[in-house]
Amino acid sequence: MTLRYPPARTVEVFEDVAGVRVPDPYRWLEQETDEVRHWQRRQAELATATVYEGRDRRAVQDLIRAYDSGSRPALPKHAAGRWFRAVTPPGGGAPAVVVADRPLGAGRTVIDLAGYGEAFLSWLAPSPDGRILAMGVCTDGSEHNTIHLVEVDSGRTLDGAPEQILHSAWAGGVSWLPDSGGFHFFALTGSPREFRQAVFLHRLGGATTVEPVPVGEGSREYTLVQTSPDGRWAVAAHRVGSPVPVAVHDLSDPGARWRPFVTGCAGTVAGHVVGDDYVAVTDVGAPRGRVVAIPLDAADPGDPGTWREIVPEGETVLRSLTPVGEHLYLSEFDRTFARIRIIDRSGTVVGEVPLPGRGALSAPFFALTALAVGAPTDDFVFAFSTPTSSWGLYRHRPGEAEPETLTPPAVVLDAGLEEGWAVAPDGVRVPYHVVRPSGSDPARPAPTLISAYGAANVPLLPQYQPDLAAFVAAGGVLVQAYLRGGGEFGRDWHLAAHRENKHVRDSDLVAVAEHLVAEGLTAPDRLALTGGSDGGLMCGVAVTTRPGLWRAVLPREPLLDLVGGTRDPYLDFVIRKAWADPDDPEQVRRLLGLSPYELVKPGVFPAVYVQAGASDPRCGPWHARKFVARLQAAQRGSEPILLHVFDNAGHGAATPHDVAVAQDAEWLAFLIGTLSLPEPT
Repeated sequence: MTLRYPPARTVEVFEDVAGVRVPDPYRWLEQETDEVRHWQRRQAELATATVYEGRDRRAVQDLIRAYDSGSRPALPKHAAGRWFRAVTPPGGGAPAVVVADRPLGAGRTVIDLAGYGEAFLSWLAPSPDGRILAMGVCTDGSEHNTIHLVEVDSGRTLDGAPEQILHSAWAGGVSWLPDSGGFHFFALTGSPREFRQAVFLHRLGGATTVEPVPVGEGSREYTLVQTSPDGRWAVAAHRVGSPVPVAVHDLSDPGARWRPFVTGCAGTVAGHVVGDDYVAVTDVGAPRGRVVAIPLDAADPGDPGTWREIVPEGETVLRSLTPVGEHLYLSEFDRTFARIRIIDRSGTVVGEVPLPGRGALSAPFFALTALAVGAPTDDFVFAFSTPTSSWGLYRHRPGEAEPETLTPPAVVLDAGLEEGWAVAPDGVRVPYHVVRPSGSDPARPAPTLISAYGAANVPLLPQYQPDLAAFVAAGGVLVQAYLRGGGEFGRDWHLAAHRENKHVRDSDLVAVAEHLVAEGLTAPDRLALTGGSDGGLMCGVAVTTRPGLWRAVLPREPLLDLVGGTRDPYLDFVIRKAWADPDDPEQVRRLLGLSPYELVKPGVFPAVYVQAGASDPRCGPWHARKFVARLQAAQRGSEPILLHVFDNAGHGAATPHDVAVAQDAEWLAFLIGTLSLPEPT
C-alpha cells in the first residue's frame, strides 16, 4: 500500500540531557500551533480513510456498541442508608446521578449533567449524612475536573465550591469529614502544566485552606486523606501505585497537628482506619502480601517489627481490603484470578465469597484510588467479570452463603478461555490467557492480538474489556500476557522489570510472541500487538526492535519519547520514579535505549496504527505525532503507518462515550483489515 503522508519537515534541534547530546528532528510537533493542528487533522483524515476503505463503518461501530453494552458499571456509593450512582442514557450522553434505597433501586434523579455541556462525571462522593453530593466534572476529556456541590433533597447546585482543579480522580475526589461539615481533597496549586499538587481542606460555607500534611516526597506525588468513621483519626496515604500512610492526625485533640506515621518505606502499606489501628495489606516482609495492624498512636510506626500481623503471607497475592461492618473483605489474586476472603478484626478467616466464574473484580487502576471507600456500609457491593462474560453487579453480606445478583452480565462471548505460559530468556515462566472463539481450529495459525501492560505495579486483570471482546466476536484470538513489571504476582514480579530492569518487560513480551508462533497458535503475518500508556511504549519498543515479529502494532495513548518527557513536569516525575534519573548521563544513555522515538531507524515495519487524545494530560499527543512522523520517514516497506489524534479525548478515563466508540471502531477496523478478519454485517 502506497500512501501520501502529510509532509513533516525536520529541524536542527538538539537536547542536552546531563551532557548527552540528543538530536530531536521533529521537536516542532510538540507545539500546539496552527501548523501542527493542520498536520494532525490531515493525518487523522488519512487514517480514517485508509482504515475504512471498502468497509462498512456503521457495521463496525454497531459491533463495538453491541459489546460496549457490557462495560464496567460505576459502583454505587453509600451514605446515610441510601445509595448514589451515575446513570448514563443508552447509547451514551451526559449522565445523571440517582439516589435510591437500594444499590440499583429506581430512586430519583438528584442532578442531570445534560445542562453541563459535554460533561463527564469523574467521580461522586455523598456526604456521610447524605445531604450534600460532591462530584467531579470534566468537560474536555482530559481528566482535569472541578468540584461541584449539590443539595440532595432539592437538586440545587450550591455556591462556594472550591475553585481548584483536580488533576484526575486518582485521589478519589473528596474525602468527607465524618461530621459532613467539609472535606479534604487533592488538587493542583497552579496550572495543570506545572503539575504541583497539595492537600486542601474545604469547610462548607467557609474557606478552602492548604492542609499541612508532611508527605516527605514533594508535592507532585498523589495523596489521599482517609478519616475514621468515628471522627477521631485522619490518615494521609501517599503514592498512587504503592500507597503508604505517611502521616496521621488525631482529630479528637484540638491542639494536635499532623505528624509523620509510616515513613521511609519503599513498599506498599494500603489499608483503612479500623478502631485505633491502621489495618493494611502490605508487601513489606512479604512479596505476595500480608495483613498487618499498626496502632495509630504507636511510638515508632515506621518500624515493621512493631506491626501486628493478622493474616500471614500465603500462596495467593493479597491486593486490597475493604471494611464492611465489623468485617474486612480481603481481595486476592490466585494465578491472576480473583478470590475474596472475609476476615474478622482479629484476622480470623470467617468465610469466602463464591464468585460466578474465574475472572476479576472491578478495581481502580491504582491502589491509592481503591482506598477512597466513602461512608461505611454493611454491604459489600462489587462488580465481577471474566474474559468471556461482561460485568455483573453483586452484593454480599457477612454470613450469607451466596452473593445477590443485582445486575447479571449483559454479554457472554461464544468463546473459551485457555491458560498457558512462555519461558523468558532468564528462565522465568511468563503466563498468558487465550480467549478463542468457539469453533475456531486450534491447529491452524489464527489471527491473534496480544494485549499487555507490565508496568507501575498495576495488575492486568482477567476481565471483560468491550473493545477486546468485539475483536474476539469478529473472529480474532485474544492473548492477554502478564508481563513482569505489573502487579499480578506481587512485589518481586513488579520490581523484576522496574527502573534498571525495564528491559525485562520487553523480553517477556517477545518470549510470549515467539512461543505462540512456535506452538502454531499464530504466525508473524497473523500476529498483532496493542497496549496503552506505558503499554503504548511497550508497543513502540516492539515495532522498532522486532518489526518482523508482527503483522500490526497498535499503540494507544502512548508514551513514546522518554527524553522529551523529561521536559514535561508530569512525565519527568513519572520517569524519575519508574525509569531513570535524567540528571545522570549513564542513566540517560540507558533511557535512550528504551525510548521508541530514539529507536526509530530506516527499515521495513509492519502496519502501525497509533491512537492518541488531543486532551491527554499524561501522554500528550505530541508523543504520537513525533513518533509517527519519524516512523513514516523511516518506513522502507509498503505497510501503512497511521496516526489519529482524537479531539475531546484524553488518556481514556474521561473520554466521552461517543468519542470512545469512534476510537474503538477505528481501532477494530484497522485490525479487521490487517488480519483479514470477516467483515461485520
